[in-house]
Amino acid sequence: MYTALRRMACRFVASLVLAGLFSLAGWCASPSPILAQGWPMDPCARPAVGSVVPEPADLRSHNGELQLDLKIRNVRQKDGAAHYCYLLPDGTQSPTLRVHPGDYLILHLKNELLANQLDASDQQSLTTQPICTAKPKKQSNACDSGIMNAMSSNLHFHGLTVPPVCHQDDVLKTSVQPTDAAFEYRFQIPADEPPGLYWYHPHIHGFSSKQVQGGASGALIVEGIERAVPEIAGLPERVLVIRDQELVNPKAAPARSEPVIPKSLVESDGDAANNGSGFGKPAKDLSINFVPVPYPDYKPAVIKIKPGERQFWRVLNASSITYLNLALLVQRKPQLLGIVAIDGVPIKGDGKSHASIPWVDHIGIPPGARVEFIMNGPPPGGTGLLVSRTVDTGPGGENVPNRALAVLVPDASAPAPVSSLPKMHVPLAAASLPPLRQVAPVRTRRLYFSEKLSDPNDPNSPTEFAITVEGQKPKPFDPRSSMPNIVVKQGDVEDWIIENRSNELHAFHIHQIHFLVMDLSGMPVDEPFLRDTVNVPYFKNQMLSYPSVRVRMDFRDPNTVGTFVYHCHLLEHEDGGMMGLIRVLSRHAKSFPRSTQ
Repeated sequence: MYTALRRMACRFVASLVLAGLFSLAGWCASPSPILAQGWPMDPCARPAVGSVVPEPADLRSHNGELQLDLKIRNVRQKDGAAHYCYLLPDGTQSPTLRVHPGDYLILHLKNELLANQLDASDQQSLTTQPICTAKPKKQSNACDSGIMNAMSSNLHFHGLTVPPVCHQDDVLKTSVQPTDAAFEYRFQIPADEPPGLYWYHPHIHGFSSKQVQGGASGALIVEGIERAVPEIAGLPERVLVIRDQELVNPKAAPARSEPVIPKSLVESDGDAANNGSGFGKPAKDLSINFVPVPYPDYKPAVIKIKPGERQFWRVLNASSITYLNLALLVQRKPQLLGIVAIDGVPIKGDGKSHASIPWVDHIGIPPGARVEFIMNGPPPGGTGLLVSRTVDTGPGGENVPNRALAVLVPDASAPAPVSSLPKMHVPLAAASLPPLRQVAPVRTRRLYFSEKLSDPNDPNSPTEFAITVEGQKPKPFDPRSSMPNIVVKQGDVEDWIIENRSNELHAFHIHQIHFLVMDLSGMPVDEPFLRDTVNVPYFKNQMLSYPSVRVRMDFRDPNTVGTFVYHCHLLEHEDGGMMGLIRVLSRHAKSFPRSTQ
């Protein structure tokens, strides 16, 4: 009875939409009258400001397999912003997925997004699309449906070297709709995947920023890092996911403790623009494991730790656009942090011995990047403060001021972190391939970030973002085009020189592979890490040349064969077109197809 009535209602609403008299997109997708009014309880509920930082739930593989059901939901808040969350069947949000090299990950993603829970702009974007049909259609194929809108979702397993194909790590065509059955991701973690911190998040072009900023993200850990860096064996470990979100108090004046700042500026995306002072209204608020730390008071979250305890922290910057510059202060003095891994890859030695751990007093983390480090808790009677220092994003960038994130409270009765690294371990086997620094590149390419106003005569017109191969025409990424910008063969190693011709900082990221940073604007860099995300400094008018980074790109792994993307990991920029397409051919391919011109 209910189904028949609903089908009749669908036909009626569809007729109104076609007549231009109704535009509540997605009405027919609501699975029940209760959900059509919004979830009866907020499934994406967040902790209160000032809460103790919770630890994400751990899901561990067993007998070589991790299998789980995950659904994505959204809830519009009173201020109009939308929260997004990944949920297990019991309602647990954003679990940490723990696997070993060689394990299989089998994940069933169910899209339960509701149109009436989207924010206003995303609801408006749906009005030109049919919300239901009078005649039922066959279930769409999520591998090639061609539908990518505010109601679509998928998963990207950031940093993993798994094939860019449907059901594994394709983001170009894979798009799961609310009307689809649960979609299965199934792939094997490579046996030689570096042990470290990775993550998962949606990657629907044009809508990634909204979903990630809303909270759709979680950590993924490839176990065994103590095998690469034995100094950390047995340490308690803590996973911290730092996300950004719309300002809770957008109209508030800065705290009285801050210096007086000239009137806040607004950059092209509508966020607070960089004022160069390190203070003032930020572009976005931050949260730590979902505990919000809102402007203007930045009341920190709470981490309880045994006095002087040494821990291993794994920090993911899951922000959509916000850079981090982490420091740990004890009695206001910066403490040294021992870097163990960047972007999931542990420090490398010379091939004959382990590299010594570099100790630093602050760590920069671009959006999408990860850092794993050793830290020491404050002594008895002391206090610690985890802060993010200001980042100069350039005159065209967002404001990223100094702010607190969490206060460290030494407490002898503090509970131990849920997870600890194994004490017993077998050393990691030596790499089968020569170190990337020792491999001569077969070619060098030049790419550049650029921005321009869509209407040069209107300073308020939208910005067009592009990342362009030298010699090709700058243009925003077109998801309808299958023509790659770059074609390489599996087995190749290349150097890419990536310039920034804009006046704001960008974060270069590529799917499927890691790279080695070789130089920064011609100055040699000797890092014992590989990365998958790196900052490219912004251009200043007084410069004689564009700032750049040279990175050595590693296409030796057979899992890289396929078509995938590289882009700026400020997701507003990626959604706006700052993305390119690369195709890796089998090493046995006879010729290179034409790339885009």
